[in-house]
Amino acid sequence: MIRSMTGFGSSEINLGTHKVSVELRSTNHKFLETSLHLPEGSLSLEEKIKKIVEGQIKRGRVTCSVNISGKKFGDAFINKQLLKRYLDKINKAKKELGLFDSVGLDTLINLPGVLTLEEEKISAESLWPRLKIALSIAVDNLCRARKKEGVALQGYLTRQAVELRARLSEIKRILKNSLRSRLKCFKCDEERASFLKDTDTTEEIDRLGFHIGNFKSKINSSGAIGKELDFIAQEMQREANTLAAKTFDVAVSAQVLKVKSLIEKIREQVQNIE
Repeated sequence: MIRSMTGFGSSEINLGTHKVSVELRSTNHKFLETSLHLPEGSLSLEEKIKKIVEGQIKRGRVTCSVNISGKKFGDAFINKQLLKRYLDKINKAKKELGLFDSVGLDTLINLPGVLTLEEEKISAESLWPRLKIALSIAVDNLCRARKKEGVALQGYLTRQAVELRARLSEIKRILKNSLRSRLKCFKCDEERASFLKDTDTTEEIDRLGFHIGNFKSKINSSGAIGKELDFIAQEMQREANTLAAKTFDVAVSAQVLKVKSLIEKIREQVQNIE
């Protein structure tokens, strides 16, 4: 089954008083490129995270965002030196202004920088076991989303391949009738032979038919086949261009234009396949 390169997967899991959330987004790319956005102090987990993501994703640009929510504060610290400087300034101002009001600790403690609450840090080692679970779930969800879109792409491409085959059969039918009619216009065998040599499209039609069959067979296979499908589509386009250049019949030209349009649509959608 083919898989799309675009998709989204997420997961959230508890870690004590905190929550670990993972979001994965993937878009089209020629190769596999993984970009990570990790919490402070978690850079040592980068290779482990990439190993899990790239173990299931073979192509595309993948962005992985890890977030830890639910802050917990540890010890409180009072900057006594700063507090003393505040008191010295306050007492000096009171003396100069002739003030006698007292300043309580509840006021001083709220002055900038006096009281500091230390946020509890989560080490990479303690984070990893739960993050690994959340990451694996998010990757599975991303793969399901890519497979779901892949099913839709597979159906679309199959219909296009069937339509291509029908157009090619119509081209063969028109060419057969048109060629019979055109050959009657020539007076000698030499003229007929020269015309047949210049306008013979048998090889192009046969190769195009082969590529259509190969393409239809390939979209029913599994694995990272996006590049192969794109190559086959390029070959179909090349044969269609040659066929368009050699045709002598207006009705055939109209059918070839439709074939080229179908191939362009196929190539556009193939860019989304892993």
